[in-house]
Amino acid sequence: MNDAFGLGEFEQMLLLSILQLGDQAYGPVLGPYLEQSIGRSVSRGALYATLGRLEQKGLVRWQLEPGGSARGGHRRRRFEVTRSGVAALRTYRSALRRLWSGLEGVLGEEGR
Repeated sequence: MNDAFGLGEFEQMLLLSILQLGDQAYGPVLGPYLEQSIGRSVSRGALYATLGRLEQKGLVRWQLEPGGSARGGHRRRRFEVTRSGVAALRTYRSALRRLWSGLEGVLGEEGR
């Protein structure tokens, strides 16, 4: 799937967070990272529901943590963005850049 415009705002933020965290992109890490990055609360339910949607769309995949078990005897799932996920983000970024272009005078320095 390469339909970036089928992505919601939270889905995009989650994909970007997974890319930022790299090998540390585990569910329990993603929520606090997003909260700190975007300045709003992220519920566990919303986080995992969105990860599930992204997986169904083929934009995210996960693998079990190698080695021993984590808390509660369960191995953690590490998430990664697929090639399709990266392509969708690139498409969306390109569209946003075109829309932001020329608005520096209206929006100020932040529009750059």
